Amino acid sequence: MNKGTVKFFNDSKGYGFIKDEESSKEYFVHVTGLIDEIKENDEVTYELQEGRKGLNAVNVKLA
Repeated sequence: MNKGTVKFFNDSKGYGFIKDEESSKEYFVHVTGLIDEIKENDEVTYELQEGRKGLNAVNVKLA
């Protein structure tokens, strides 16, 4: 389970980015990969899954 912070999330478009706590890499997150509702600056845990354009955050929930 990875930990990170929601850097950006657009409710109307249903996507955003999570910045990883350890590596500082940013991962794309889509509304379909959410367990809890998230907003900018939330602390979250997530898993990574290969998507069409690289790794995506999935099973995202509030930490």
